Amino acid sequence: MSRILVVDDEQAICWALEQALEAQKHDVAVAPSAEAAFALAAKKPPDVILLDVRLPGLDGLSALARLRELSNDAPVIVMTAFGNLATAVRAVEGGAFDYLAKPFDLDQALDLVARAVQRRELVPAEPTLPTETVAADDMVGVGPPMQNVFRRIALVAPREACVLITGESGTGKELVARAVHRFSARRDRPFLPVHMAALNPNLVESELFGHVKGAFTGAGQAREGLLSLAEGGTLFLDEIAEVPLAAQVKLLRVLEQGEIIPVGGNQPQKLNIRILAATHQDLERKVADGVFRHDLFFRLNVFQVHLPPLRERREDIAALAEHFLRRLEPRALPLLPATAEFLTRQAWFGNVRELRNALEHAVIVAVGGPLQPEHFPAASTLAGGTPTDQLRRAVLAWLAERTKGVGLEPPVNLYEELLACVEPPLLEELMRRLQGNRWVAAQWLGLNRATVRKKLGKYLLQ
Repeated sequence: MSRILVVDDEQAICWALEQALEAQKHDVAVAPSAEAAFALAAKKPPDVILLDVRLPGLDGLSALARLRELSNDAPVIVMTAFGNLATAVRAVEGGAFDYLAKPFDLDQALDLVARAVQRRELVPAEPTLPTETVAADDMVGVGPPMQNVFRRIALVAPREACVLITGESGTGKELVARAVHRFSARRDRPFLPVHMAALNPNLVESELFGHVKGAFTGAGQAREGLLSLAEGGTLFLDEIAEVPLAAQVKLLRVLEQGEIIPVGGNQPQKLNIRILAATHQDLERKVADGVFRHDLFFRLNVFQVHLPPLRERREDIAALAEHFLRRLEPRALPLLPATAEFLTRQAWFGNVRELRNALEHAVIVAVGGPLQPEHFPAASTLAGGTPTDQLRRAVLAWLAERTKGVGLEPPVNLYEELLACVEPPLLEELMRRLQGNRWVAAQWLGLNRATVRKKLGKYLLQ
């Protein structure tokens, strides 16, 4: 049995945690403020602390160091419904064990407490790190998906581990890389972003690793590579999937041995950099296809941060729009509720980048007035990625259009409407390719021949 201290001014949360933890035979104490928590911790030091950020009086982050001191460095799980990247970083730098975004699943909280108890029993206490105020950044997110991104950035930034940042184009992968660098020990050294797809494929090795004089035709003098320019700092390799196989071998040497060999040279040069990589492609598929080295993939993928597409975090769209609007036009009026609702309904295949561009367009058209839905350009229907990605996005766009303006009363036969859009071209093209062979078509579709015959008749494709 462990003693758990819950510090939160929301009675419902305290009651739920107290009941769940006591059911697991823990001794639970509850405090509605940091000051009350200080008194309880001084009287009987807890083994684990669940600490809310927003409290009456002293806030949770400001109280963190004192609580750890009073509890002999007990693990602290920070809870917040108003978190951002700065909050997550301050929590981790202040010595928090983990970061829990509200609303949270009770089982998730219990699992964190169990891990904290285990850590308390097995791992010696770590010294408290000083809490510092961090600069504001361009990463905006109020919902659970982005709260998890903030938490992962805060956890990995102080480390030297490689980070693989994944997500669709336009989700903000470079912002994540810059945040990891900014909150790392290398923050005062260079941050060098390199877009691999923009490099000449025939000169990638020379661009990255440099070359010696006479290494190839036209190499009239030695040249320092991009990796060397990032010495002491962070190199961000965007679209890492575009690195040719030959350069992948050399890049692996950098990661494993911390040294480079310029093109045409034979003397290794020591290098002290941290490498972050990003891609919107499926690297595991690239490995399976033999165009990306599996050893390099595993070396880059020590820690992964995945950025969800904007359509999967719609709760952030209005906040992002206000953020961009203030930057584009500081004197602009706040978003009208109807405009915020309009933006939230859009699919945003181009993600955050498309949203920002659409706002810039609207600001120009509105000529200083409040932004209205008609001020925005037509939503993009372009969808990058694999054909499967494109199909998924097309379905989402169709759904957004079909349910536009629909209230609680659901559309009739929505599923049948979708099938009526998808099945005819699928059946027609498949029958064309198979020269009208229904038996083979049935095998391809995973249906029996009678069903295929019925569907062909329904759409007059026989």
